[in-house]
Amino acid sequence: MRRSPGPDERQRDAERSRQQLLDAAVVEFGAHGFSGARVGAIADRAGVNKQLISYYFGGKEGLYRAVADRWRAEEPAVAEDPGTLADLVGAYAQVTIEQPDLLRLLVREGLDRDTAAGDEEAQYRRFQGMLADFRRRQSEGELPDDVDPAYAALALFGISAAPVVFPQIARALGIDPDDAGQYAEQAARLVEQLRSRP
Repeated sequence: MRRSPGPDERQRDAERSRQQLLDAAVVEFGAHGFSGARVGAIADRAGVNKQLISYYFGGKEGLYRAVADRWRAEEPAVAEDPGTLADLVGAYAQVTIEQPDLLRLLVREGLDRDTAAGDEEAQYRRFQGMLADFRRRQSEGELPDDVDPAYAALALFGISAAPVVFPQIARALGIDPDDAGQYAEQAARLVEQLRSRP
């Protein structure tokens, strides 16, 4: 006779289903944007019933916010004790190539101008924090004095994202866009050249 699962097993199954939905949502939102992604496709990719999206997240918008919240929760680990600006850009390049769907989601937001489901205030705070860090780094000589830190931040964000956004150009240049380690190392070397020389 089959026994009913205990509370711990149900909790593990619920957490597993939530994680499967979040993982599937990153891929679908990255491929189709918020408006184009379908809850049925997300559920199918996750291998769960689509009703669970409403149950766990309150619907598609709640799932989208949960994806953003999960990234914000994990992002500090990327920037944790990064050392130099070159190390920081290299770390972001590594993660971006290893988890390309998160970047694709961000790119889709920009292309579709689809921020209705996003948390614009949290994103603003995140990037203002990045800008403050760049200003500090400039005062410590990691950026030339005549470079605006906001422009540098945007350009360096682009450097870390380039292999995922432009894989065809990378291949045409003889670069493997999936080789996270090699690209991260080269991006860090490039950024190191920005450091002010005495």
